[in-house]
Amino acid sequence: MDDQHPRRVEDYTTVSLVMILVNLLWIFGVIWAQFGLLVVILTGWGLNHGIARLAQYRASREIRWPSDA
Repeated sequence: MDDQHPRRVEDYTTVSLVMILVNLLWIFGVIWAQFGLLVVILTGWGLNHGIARLAQYRASREIRWPSDA
Protein backbone atom coordinates (compact mmCIF):
# COMPACT_ATOMS: atom_id res chain seq x y z
CA MET A 1 0.00 0.00 0.00
CA ASP A 2 1.27 3.44 -0.88
CA ASP A 3 1.47 5.64 2.25
CA GLN A 4 2.14 8.95 0.51
CA HIS A 5 -0.04 11.78 1.70
CA PRO A 6 -1.42 14.30 -0.79
CA ARG A 7 0.61 17.46 -1.08
CA ARG A 8 -0.71 20.89 -0.27
CA VAL A 9 -2.53 22.59 -3.14
CA GLU A 10 -2.51 26.25 -4.07
CA ASP A 11 -5.23 28.61 -2.89
CA TYR A 12 -7.17 29.93 -5.87
CA THR A 13 -9.61 32.09 -3.88
CA THR A 14 -8.20 35.43 -5.04
CA VAL A 15 -8.09 34.36 -8.67
CA SER A 16 -11.67 33.11 -8.48
CA LEU A 17 -12.92 36.35 -6.94
CA VAL A 18 -11.16 38.42 -9.61
CA MET A 19 -12.74 36.31 -12.36
CA ILE A 20 -16.18 36.71 -10.77
CA LEU A 21 -15.64 40.49 -10.77
CA VAL A 22 -14.55 40.50 -14.42
CA ASN A 23 -17.54 38.41 -15.45
CA LEU A 24 -19.97 40.59 -13.51
CA LEU A 25 -18.54 43.72 -15.12
CA TRP A 26 -18.96 42.54 -18.69
CA ILE A 27 -22.39 41.02 -18.00
CA PHE A 28 -23.55 44.27 -16.38
CA GLY A 29 -22.09 46.17 -19.34
CA VAL A 30 -24.09 44.11 -21.82
CA ILE A 31 -27.27 44.46 -19.75
CA TRP A 32 -26.70 48.22 -19.51
CA ALA A 33 -26.20 48.53 -23.27
CA GLN A 34 -29.31 46.48 -24.04
CA PHE A 35 -31.78 47.55 -21.37
CA GLY A 36 -30.44 50.56 -19.47
CA LEU A 37 -29.02 51.45 -16.09
CA LEU A 38 -32.23 50.78 -14.15
CA VAL A 39 -32.18 47.10 -15.13
CA VAL A 40 -28.52 46.86 -14.08
CA ILE A 41 -29.38 48.35 -10.69
CA LEU A 42 -32.31 45.96 -10.26
CA THR A 43 -30.15 43.00 -11.28
CA GLY A 44 -27.47 44.00 -8.77
CA TRP A 45 -30.10 44.40 -6.07
CA GLY A 46 -31.54 40.98 -6.90
CA LEU A 47 -28.10 39.35 -6.77
CA ASN A 48 -27.37 41.03 -3.43
CA HIS A 49 -30.70 39.88 -2.04
CA GLY A 50 -30.12 36.31 -3.25
CA ILE A 51 -26.63 36.17 -1.76
CA ALA A 52 -27.93 37.50 1.56
CA ARG A 53 -30.68 34.87 1.61
CA LEU A 54 -28.17 32.13 0.81
CA ALA A 55 -25.89 33.30 3.63
CA GLN A 56 -28.83 33.37 6.03
CA TYR A 57 -29.85 29.85 4.99
CA ARG A 58 -26.32 28.50 5.39
CA ALA A 59 -25.99 30.16 8.82
CA SER A 60 -29.27 28.62 9.96
CA ARG A 61 -28.11 25.16 8.83
CA GLU A 62 -25.00 25.47 11.02
CA ILE A 63 -27.00 25.88 14.22
CA ARG A 64 -26.65 22.81 16.42
CA TRP A 65 -29.97 22.04 18.06
CA PRO A 66 -29.77 20.39 21.50
CA SER A 67 -30.93 16.76 21.58
CA ASP A 68 -33.96 15.82 23.65
CA ALA A 69 -32.18 13.34 25.94
